[in-house]
Amino acid sequence: MVVRVMIRKAVFLVLTACLVTGALLVGMPISMAQAVNREEPERAGLVPTSVTAEAALLMEYETGRVLYEKNGEQKRPMASTTKIMTALLALEEGDLDDEVTVSPYAASKPGSTMKLKAGDVFSLEELLWGLLLFSGNDASVAIAEHIAGSEEAFVARMNRRAEEIGAVNTRFRNPHGLSAPGHYSTAYDLALVTRYALRRPLFSLFVSTKRREVTGENRDQLKLELRNTNRLLWKYEPADGVKTGTTVTAGECLVASATRGKMRLIAVVLRSQDRWADAQRLLEYGFDRYQVLNFGQKGQVYRTVPVSRGVKGKVPVVFEEDLYAVTTKDRATGLKAVDDLPAVLEAPLKEGEPVGGRYIYLDGELQAYVRLVSAEDVARRGFLGSVLEVLRYLLW
Repeated sequence: MVVRVMIRKAVFLVLTACLVTGALLVGMPISMAQAVNREEPERAGLVPTSVTAEAALLMEYETGRVLYEKNGEQKRPMASTTKIMTALLALEEGDLDDEVTVSPYAASKPGSTMKLKAGDVFSLEELLWGLLLFSGNDASVAIAEHIAGSEEAFVARMNRRAEEIGAVNTRFRNPHGLSAPGHYSTAYDLALVTRYALRRPLFSLFVSTKRREVTGENRDQLKLELRNTNRLLWKYEPADGVKTGTTVTAGECLVASATRGKMRLIAVVLRSQDRWADAQRLLEYGFDRYQVLNFGQKGQVYRTVPVSRGVKGKVPVVFEEDLYAVTTKDRATGLKAVDDLPAVLEAPLKEGEPVGGRYIYLDGELQAYVRLVSAEDVARRGFLGSVLEVLRYLLW
């Protein structure tokens, strides 16, 4: 009996040491790899030589990794691809059912328009159809004035939002993209903003629609037939967006997205001699060469971990975000997952509190990372409860 008790005491001391070690591991600073991977995606140097655009870029949607680029960080005019940000702000800050009255200033915009007249009344949703399908410059100003009170105030919000998203080499001077001094972006920034916008299901619906009819509310029988200016939707089966742009200054521009299987890609071409062919070449290059793999979904239970000194004995640990990695198809089997998660956690724990991480490596290089977090609150037991647990263990 004495020997049995001594063994239990020894085991108890070992467990205590493990708990302390686990607590130290949880307290360690989270690796900066996640931030680096998200903010500075890896650039791949293999570029199809047949792309005619002066600047171009291909990005994988889930990870934001750049698979291809040509002058991707070069500041250039971007024409009506500007309207991606205009639509994003309208969806974030507006109500689709709002009635919008077109001002004389909005109706006066030249170039590609919905042919709106001063006093026309459309819902915000109908103007967004006109903005994204028919590239209406008049619609862009009507939307801007409705959301922010003036075009200038809306443009200030566009610039602030771009900076928040990380498009730091972008500057807007208007919501439509007509040429203006100091109005510019980069192929990388446009892909970044588009990736962000595509997370909104309504934006994806708008930009993937080929045709739409909209109806005004104050002109009898006012019906407008809108046809998407993005010909890639007809020419290329996987295509599902996004936006064209053309001015003398910017040349032919296109931000395109396409989905094949589980992979979605975003292609940007600026001042292209053939934007449709350029975008399709980039997208096919990505689909043919690369593969995206999922290693965990946001909120998915990764493991249930014992908890020391908690009112609950175990807690589920979940992925804080989706965990994807992208690599060339010939190297996909080389991806390895490595975990940093203590064997035992110590109470108290808060729901959403980081407790570890999962890392994806390829040939020793970090490809992706996500934090593992507690799925529940776990309060710490009082002193008496802890004493009873120790006694229960020692007397077992």
